[in-house]
Amino acid sequence: MSESIQPDVTVDSRGATCPGPLMDLIGKVKEADSGTVIELQTSDDSSKSDVPDWLDEAGHELLDVVEHDDHWSVYVETS
Repeated sequence: MSESIQPDVTVDSRGATCPGPLMDLIGKVKEADSGTVIELQTSDDSSKSDVPDWLDEAGHELLDVVEHDDHWSVYVETS
């Protein structure tokens, strides 16, 4: 699925530890219009669970999580 996802915004949080990547994402989500696709790049393993949990609570959609050699790309659509 990630091949077809074209993010409107990319947040590079590689190297940051929890809760840094989630806080970076929350900051961008607050600035974004509804329907914006955001790619969060993170090397923090806990982001794979923290981000989807927050998205569920906040009402945004998790589009995909893609594992790369040294990080993950988490694709989010704002509501």
